[in-house]
Amino acid sequence: MTTGTVPKLRKAIKRKSPGLTQERELWDRGYQIVVGVDEVGRGAWAGPISVGAAVIPKDRRIYKVRDSKMLREEEREALFDRVADWVEAWAVGHASHWECDRYGMSEAQKVAARRALDQLGVSHDIAIIDGNWDFVGGRTRKLIKADAVCLSVASASILAKVTRDRIMRRMAIRFPGYNFENNKGYRGPHHQAGLAELGPSPIHRKSWAFMDTIPEITEPRYRRPDPQGQLFD
Repeated sequence: MTTGTVPKLRKAIKRKSPGLTQERELWDRGYQIVVGVDEVGRGAWAGPISVGAAVIPKDRRIYKVRDSKMLREEEREALFDRVADWVEAWAVGHASHWECDRYGMSEAQKVAARRALDQLGVSHDIAIIDGNWDFVGGRTRKLIKADAVCLSVASASILAKVTRDRIMRRMAIRFPGYNFENNKGYRGPHHQAGLAELGPSPIHRKSWAFMDTIPEITEPRYRRPDPQGQLFD
């Protein structure tokens, strides 16, 4: 899918523009490098969990950016290059399907966040995180629905979502039959039908409960060992 001119915003999201209130407050308090952080792919059955990080400029604005969940795929794709060129620094970190299985989703999300921040190229002073759970560490500000109200987090959400979507479209070519090009590894009727017919692909998260529902499956559900050497779901 190629990028192009950003389409006119739909009326339903036109008035839902993220702002700079949180970022400006932190800048005024002396935090020079404020990074917005957002996650995508935690609930998927296949593929990586991805975390985006974005540092936005103080003196240049951008328009039509919204929380990635509000945007259609073609809108996100059209915005991707525009956002990437506008931000001062950005990165997307991933934890693989295997790491999601081996470490569990919470730890895998921390791994992806650490990789994103390590690749950022600048040392941040504080991170704004979408949600009420700190998966970043250090100085952070947690905010429910930050991706809808903070421009840095909304930018990170677009960069992370588009990057992961592109990965899953490539995986759809390698592993046809699961409709990854459309569902991006999330649950859906075509995805479920593919699992029933083909079993799990190499990029499915084999510790998840859906493995128990696949008829006549020959591959057992993966069970993670806990630190004491026992197994748990």
